[in-house]
Amino acid sequence: MTEVLEMSKSGDGRGARARILDAAYDLFSRNGIQAVGIDAVISTSGVARQTLYRHFASKQDLVLAFLERREQEWTRRWLEGEVTQRANDPKSRLLAIFDVFDGWFHRDDFEGCSFINVMLEHPGPEHPLHVESSAYLQRIRDFLAELAGRAGIGEPETFAREWHILMKGSIVAAGEGDRDAARRAQRIGALLLRDALEG
Repeated sequence: MTEVLEMSKSGDGRGARARILDAAYDLFSRNGIQAVGIDAVISTSGVARQTLYRHFASKQDLVLAFLERREQEWTRRWLEGEVTQRANDPKSRLLAIFDVFDGWFHRDDFEGCSFINVMLEHPGPEHPLHVESSAYLQRIRDFLAELAGRAGIGEPETFAREWHILMKGSIVAAGEGDRDAARRAQRIGALLLRDALEG
């Protein structure tokens, strides 16, 4: 009955779980998980506290669901989707990553990489949030390694790690205020790509 009343108040007909996750996604993406308390998620989503805990037994469970959504929205739909749309061959797609980043870095709502942020907020290597964040970052490297292999680069996994360092470094630099970091990283990447193809 509580959820029915909450859905009526929200006016959008969506379930409570979806509204909780939508609120958490927005708040965690913009502010990080340590700075956002459960009360903020409850207030933004418009659900009762007991309803939130019915769907997510703890804040950690909510963060895990957020990370899963982040991969769907940021990695798969946005990053991979934009790269695939902008370039046709794997070499061009690797470089296009930084074209996508350039637009992102210049947005007023640039929020950084949630996987990196959550991992650093929980530095213990055995912590579940550290483990999951690292796993999502690994899947980004899997995407890079796939592109590298299709481009004819030897040792694509090693190349993917090097390329990912450029990506993560540019994100941190943009967070410092260098909004042209993607263009700088792309120039370095072009040299790295050339050497990998000639090696």
